[in-house]
Amino acid sequence: MKTIGRIWTALVCVLVLSAQTMCVSAEWIVEQESGETAESLILATEAEEWQATATAPVAESLDIHAKGAVLMELSTGKLLFEQNSHEKLPIASVTKVMTMLLIMEALDSGAIALDEMLTCSANAASYGGSQIWLEEGEQMSLHDLLKAIAVVSANDACAMVAEHLSGSVESFVAQMNARAAELGMADTTFKDCCGLDDTAVSSAADIAVATRELMQHKRITEYTTIWMDSLRGGESQLVNTNKLVRYYKGATGLKTGTTAAAGHCLSATAERDGMALCAVVLGCDTTDHRFGGARQLLDYGFAHYAVYTPAVDPASLTPVPVLGGVMPTVPLTVGEMTPLLLAKGEEKQVAYEVKLAENVEAPVQKGQTVGKVEVRLGESVCAEYPLIAEQAVDRLSVGVAFGWLLQALLC
Repeated sequence: MKTIGRIWTALVCVLVLSAQTMCVSAEWIVEQESGETAESLILATEAEEWQATATAPVAESLDIHAKGAVLMELSTGKLLFEQNSHEKLPIASVTKVMTMLLIMEALDSGAIALDEMLTCSANAASYGGSQIWLEEGEQMSLHDLLKAIAVVSANDACAMVAEHLSGSVESFVAQMNARAAELGMADTTFKDCCGLDDTAVSSAADIAVATRELMQHKRITEYTTIWMDSLRGGESQLVNTNKLVRYYKGATGLKTGTTAAAGHCLSATAERDGMALCAVVLGCDTTDHRFGGARQLLDYGFAHYAVYTPAVDPASLTPVPVLGGVMPTVPLTVGEMTPLLLAKGEEKQVAYEVKLAENVEAPVQKGQTVGKVEVRLGESVCAEYPLIAEQAVDRLSVGVAFGWLLQALLC
């Protein structure tokens, strides 16, 4: 398998470099601050090493070389690991998690469309660091700009979209901070839309919160899972710095970031067997510690936890008597049963207890709570879900009762 992997990697590299030679005008773009090159990313052999050393770590063995780190399960928002989780740190281009969130929210609201063409301003064209070298007056679709942001962390693309959505970068940054406050990101202050300003701060816990919100927009993974792509009709070749996208099973993104002040940072997401995780590592001293730390956290989460969706036997939901109603009973249904995060194996210990009202007085509204189902894990109640009336039941009036009596006499 290793030999086949090396042959395949070499073949890809030959094809890529041959294409580059044939198209002398093509330029290769990677996230500049990462210290990586297109060649080093394409030729990397970490895939073999990661597969060979993959184990199921225990919490005590986790060795995360980061100033701040968390592991979050995304459906519940529960933190499975914390290390200085609320320490305020510079986050470099991980800032773009919030930028992408605002873009996706604008897309979903209809404020902008992926095929909409945007025009680059002089201000956007002036942005340094990671960029796609946009020129003043150049037009590009939101689809391509979002690709540039997600794959190569293009600062100029961020500014271009920010100006289009909010009128100015400053207004967009104010919107970023307002959205962070709404999400309860108390450790976070954004200073720009891209992460160039290292006086901005956030925390591993806050980045996980923003990541969770972003990943609810499923279309974003169409961009964050791209390994290689192109812009400008193939003239600009893109290579993703996030090696997890290429090598880690189930990887769905998300965003790297590197500056001298912030160190090597990463918000990494992956999904397996219906469970989605986010590993955030901030302030790593090397890129190997960044990806190694994220891998350890993700491996730990997938090895030890599972998402369990409760299901109640409909036969246990007996109709509840209705006092003074036009119907003697009302049928029940269970409200939405959100998934539970359990340690692997605990799903075998799950038990249910249905608690119903003895009766309910008419009128009964459809959706009215008339009981609950408790989900128990041993002696502990780990979740409660409402039992609700499946239909409305009107109060029995004198007129209705007289009509019934008359009908019975006539029959």
